[in-house]
Amino acid sequence: MSTLRLTAAQATVRWLTRQFVEVDGVEIPFFAGVWAIFGHGNVAGLGEALEGLRDTLPTWRAHNEQGMAHAAVAYAKQMRRRRAMVCTTSIGPGATNMVTAAALAHVNRLPVLFLPADVYASRRPDPVLQQVEDFGDGTVSANDCFRPVSRYFDRIARPEQILSALPRAMAVMTDPADCGPATLAFCQDVQAEAFDYPKAFFDRRLWRIRRPPPDRRELDDLVAGLNGATKPLIVAGGGVLYAGAEGRLARLSQTLGVPVAETQGGKGALAWDHPMNLGSIGVTGSSAANAAAAEADLVIGVGTRLQDFTSGSRALFANPGRRLVQINVAAFDAHKHGADTVVGDADVVLEALEARLNGWRAPHAWRTHVSAAVRVWTVAADAVTAAPAGNAPPSDAQVIGAVQRATGPDSVLVCAAGGLPGELHKLWRTSQPGGYHVEYGFSCMGYEIAGGLGAKMAAPDRDVQVMVGDGSYLMLNSEIATSVMLGRKLTITVLDNRGFGCINRLQRGTGGAPFNNLLADTNHETMPEIDFAAHAASLGARSEKVAGIDELEAALGRARASERTYVIVIETDPAISTEAGGAWWDVAVPEVSSRPQVRAARAAYEAAVKDQRIGD
Repeated sequence: MSTLRLTAAQATVRWLTRQFVEVDGVEIPFFAGVWAIFGHGNVAGLGEALEGLRDTLPTWRAHNEQGMAHAAVAYAKQMRRRRAMVCTTSIGPGATNMVTAAALAHVNRLPVLFLPADVYASRRPDPVLQQVEDFGDGTVSANDCFRPVSRYFDRIARPEQILSALPRAMAVMTDPADCGPATLAFCQDVQAEAFDYPKAFFDRRLWRIRRPPPDRRELDDLVAGLNGATKPLIVAGGGVLYAGAEGRLARLSQTLGVPVAETQGGKGALAWDHPMNLGSIGVTGSSAANAAAAEADLVIGVGTRLQDFTSGSRALFANPGRRLVQINVAAFDAHKHGADTVVGDADVVLEALEARLNGWRAPHAWRTHVSAAVRVWTVAADAVTAAPAGNAPPSDAQVIGAVQRATGPDSVLVCAAGGLPGELHKLWRTSQPGGYHVEYGFSCMGYEIAGGLGAKMAAPDRDVQVMVGDGSYLMLNSEIATSVMLGRKLTITVLDNRGFGCINRLQRGTGGAPFNNLLADTNHETMPEIDFAAHAASLGARSEKVAGIDELEAALGRARASERTYVIVIETDPAISTEAGGAWWDVAVPEVSSRPQVRAARAAYEAAVKDQRIGD
């Protein structure tokens, strides 16, 4: 057997460059590059190996480990899971800084390969710098934090272990049902150890993303259900986009006359003005979609996890006789909410439905009813996003309207946490797939700017618009500097409502007193005057602060003409959110309180809980 003598790190990097996937008929490397912040645990091993292949597998340096991992996650999302990135750090804080991003990737079913350095496998110099010691288990290290947030976890304690570990990690990241982050905790001494690897291990390999067909009996049941339905509704999730099924969904829904509502992950599966698009669904849903959801006698989820925001905490699908069917490539998700299942690739299943339902069409009365509801919703959305009169601080919705008017149909909108995702889910009008990039599976503050960078790397020819609140901006903003360094221009609109406005509204909505959310309600000695524009400029961006919507729209024009990342800051009203649309969300209210407002909120909560459908 012919062999190559390489260090474990050198062999790992070489193997990564030999893994290919097919995208749009072209075979390309699966790994687009490596994010690396080096320390004593990985600079000598993986650092040396990456430098040796820097022209084949590019390495980028970020400013924060969580930020670079968010960028890697966003890249995979924007690429619809067809390509991924690698993230490596030293042991200790560098590694644990990535755990939050790993959880985000796990929740959103997105592929990232994490290569955090680990302690010495030999244990000769124990305890080493940054080593976390478990007093009762000598095999534990800080990297065990990755176990519950990785779809595959392994610790590389001998150089030959990569022969099995790397293919297993790759199999998970390219599996449509099991897809998610893989973590190989790489003992730092092992990175530098040599082994005689079989040359065949480095042969070029093409990984094909499987498209499993549905079980015939499950498809038969769904066809029978549609034939008997009078008020059918499709709920489009992120799985529609990952399967590339948006074109088929657009044709099928129009041909069959079945309206479609979109989850956060599925938004953009249909153009916003598609005749069967009801808009967003659930807690942050449009009035048209939520009314249809309450009436529907057959709800067909396509590629959705049906989390609580989508289902209105299991109270939204209110028709007593309704049937729920879940089309999903992952059986784990298909069986949720007691649904009847059709396990298979979304595009393959919809293709099969298209063939089986030739000539069937939803009742005219249902189509007419939902179309009228869409017209009413469109008027309401136009009203809340219109430019305000006067000089009062604008609402989030009014800022969204300004950004929308200033951007083209091929723009990518990136956001994550706070009140903005809810407003965007309702109000942002997406014209093309991939134009709406909101991380709301983990709702992770700090994702926005780093996520925008990852989205721009995946779609370099598209205009990337990041919308972020002041709270998220303060949590993680350092990748502004990275975007400037890499020449990846972002337009970032910072909505400064002086605190955590979304949670302040939730606090007050559940009867609580304003406390510890807005800066004015926190325990402090000095009210900070934060100059976000000056801060962004200090990181290398162009920036300005504007007063009002007219100035914002003018600034967005200057941002469009800029050659580098441009940050615009605008003060907004923290108390206003869009009242139109929406659905109940289960947020537990204290059973006992001295505040009459809490007691009143508890009574309303107990009444609402009765509408939840648990177990059916």
